[in-house]
Amino acid sequence: MGQIGQSLGYPPKSITTFVSLISIWNYAGRVTAGYASEAVMARYRFPRPLLLTAVLLLAGAGHVLIALGVSQSLYAASVIIGFCFGAQWPLVFAIISELFGLKYYSTLYNFGGMASPLGSYILNVLVAGRLYDAEADRQHNAGGGGGGRDKVCLGVECYKRSFLIITAATVLGALVSLVLVWRTWSFYKGDIYARFREGDTGEEGPDGRLPVDQQLRRPEGEEEEESAAVNGRKG
Repeated sequence: MGQIGQSLGYPPKSITTFVSLISIWNYAGRVTAGYASEAVMARYRFPRPLLLTAVLLLAGAGHVLIALGVSQSLYAASVIIGFCFGAQWPLVFAIISELFGLKYYSTLYNFGGMASPLGSYILNVLVAGRLYDAEADRQHNAGGGGGGRDKVCLGVECYKRSFLIITAATVLGALVSLVLVWRTWSFYKGDIYARFREGDTGEEGPDGRLPVDQQLRRPEGEEEEESAAVNGRKG
């Protein structure tokens, strides 16, 4: 975000503010998404993947603000992108646990976490980095610069194409999330926590084990027999 602010002509103090805004709203997004998604799902049976779709679309709006280079829009973009980046992770990991259970959750958790470094490398290094360098070279050559190694790109064009590509990738992710919403609609409209409540059926889970509450529950009559045996020994 610092290099983006420099390219768009923001002063150093504002650039520091952008970094702080992203960090603060990243935390706010994590807290809000976890609590809000649980509240609306419990009360309205609102599918969690649909909330993830909304977060991705909101993030796309933040990317568009940077791509267009609207005056003073980087403040709002920092808030939006920071919030959405923080909000998506509680949603993703909650969806993984709800759809696939906890048997392989640690493995699936790490596979889900791979999206961040992989996406950062592709979109940040291969896309944004190369397009930035290409625009910096063009400006450097147009200005008749020498052969210096450090070339700074200035203007909206430095990151315009990069963030349009990132916006397209974000919208594609939102469309994939909508497919997940469609596939899991009936699941989320039901009671997804019913199998964890006491009094549920005694069906075994996918790993061949009963729910925890049923594993701890004694068969009927066992407590009475044990109590009678103890009383007999006392007598």
